[in-house]
Amino acid sequence: MQIEKYKIEEHNNSLVTDHRRHYEHIKTSVKNAEHILEKLIDFQVAIPSWALGTGGTRFGRFPGGGEPRSIEEKIEDVGLLHALNRSNDAISLHIPWDIPKDPGSIKGLAAQFGLHFDAMNSNTFQDQPDQKLSYKFGSMQHVNKAVRNQAIEHNLEVIRHGIALGSESLTVWLSDGSCFPGQLNFRKAFQNTLDSLRQVYAQLPEHWKMYVEYKAYEPNFYSMTVGDWGQSFLYATKLGPKAFTLVDLGHHLPNANIEQIISLLLMEKKLGGFHFNDSKYGDDDLTVGSIKPYQLFLIFNELVEGMDARKMNHAEDLAWMIDASHNLKDPLEDLLQSVEAIMIAYAQALLVDRKQLANAQQENNTVKCQEIMQNAFRTDSRALVAEARLQTGGALNPLEFFRKLNVRKQLIKERGSKTVATGL
Repeated sequence: MQIEKYKIEEHNNSLVTDHRRHYEHIKTSVKNAEHILEKLIDFQVAIPSWALGTGGTRFGRFPGGGEPRSIEEKIEDVGLLHALNRSNDAISLHIPWDIPKDPGSIKGLAAQFGLHFDAMNSNTFQDQPDQKLSYKFGSMQHVNKAVRNQAIEHNLEVIRHGIALGSESLTVWLSDGSCFPGQLNFRKAFQNTLDSLRQVYAQLPEHWKMYVEYKAYEPNFYSMTVGDWGQSFLYATKLGPKAFTLVDLGHHLPNANIEQIISLLLMEKKLGGFHFNDSKYGDDDLTVGSIKPYQLFLIFNELVEGMDARKMNHAEDLAWMIDASHNLKDPLEDLLQSVEAIMIAYAQALLVDRKQLANAQQENNTVKCQEIMQNAFRTDSRALVAEARLQTGGALNPLEFFRKLNVRKQLIKERGSKTVATGL
């Protein structure tokens, strides 16, 4: 479904008086409101195709109906999100879940919704029905060269699909590892993986990037062959200048200092992409900002500081994407909440007085440093985020408007109540 512009305008007209009051207050309260507003308008977060359906656990899955049954319907859902918040102008596809039969038509459909294609994602963590060899004991690390070659060829196929759609990057996440001591030779597994990645890297188009994603555990619980940022950084460094580390917020051991990891990767020019979600215990894939909003702000603080230090473009020089699983919520409502949390944390990080903070750090004024950080975090920046939406044609309150329109009810009417998103 598509939302007519006049309906968004009617929604905004009903809220604009209160919004103006809140916006004028923060505009006069902070020094750089207009600068922050420009940054918020430019900032876009990609939506992964697999986040548009209901997720699940090892124990069950409870679909809510109206899920996208095809790549076309997934594009329509991202277009719907983008129409509401004007912050999701890209979709990230997963192969083989989202193989485009007619790339030209798919690319044209995306353009109708103002979308382009973000990083392409390969899948060697599952066996497909027509697959010759199994990834049960790994893919790029596998002791059998034939299995490794199969994984390499799959990634090259993903690149070909990406070229046809206008994508410019490949994300590689490997579930490879071991569950029991002695099962795997760590050194040989690393060498096999590096050799496999090198063969894929050699086929990257000149302007493309490769993102090497890491994860501390799951599905393997004794070791992961790309288990932390250090291993990913090592692969990316050995591969070359087009290879980067991708950080997923849920892919760390408990209490890891993610903001410090980001700072160092930025310093070494090897941070390439970012997957947003939230967690209490592990890779919970919960709504962004729902559990640890202060950590999200601290992460954005390091992103802003590190990118500014390198004179990077906040909106274009890193790949931003949500990676979540919606077990209980309507997927589209969850994504709207996540985008809102991301934009708020970004705005708060932009509120930090960098000059004052640097002086306080130089003076070892710990109290002052804390006050500067927490003052920015405690500033209500929602009106800034809403104003960015208003100026770009989005809804002042996307979630409220989504519910008022009964979007899910309409999607169920169009698609059915028993649909299951492809790949889930």
